[in-house]
Amino acid sequence: MQKYQQLLKENNITQSMSRKGNCLDNSVMENFFGHLKSELLYLQKFESMEHFVKELEDYINYYNNKRIKCKLKGLSPVEYRIQSLSVA
Repeated sequence: MQKYQQLLKENNITQSMSRKGNCLDNSVMENFFGHLKSELLYLQKFESMEHFVKELEDYINYYNNKRIKCKLKGLSPVEYRIQSLSVA
């Protein structure tokens, strides 16, 4: 564990500091990676690393700009943020 913490320090990365059993700081990324696995990784095989990177970039664009969410009033995440900012 000390080697891991040293590597983080050398790269100016702050380790998560939540209490044991508190997953709130991870929940957003855990949710994203769950979607990524089920909507991209498990659905296809990649011919090369370049192919994977291209598909990953396309998926992230889809996830942020085109994916409609009921919780976001039928808007994509970017559309919802733009709407929220214009109201504020």
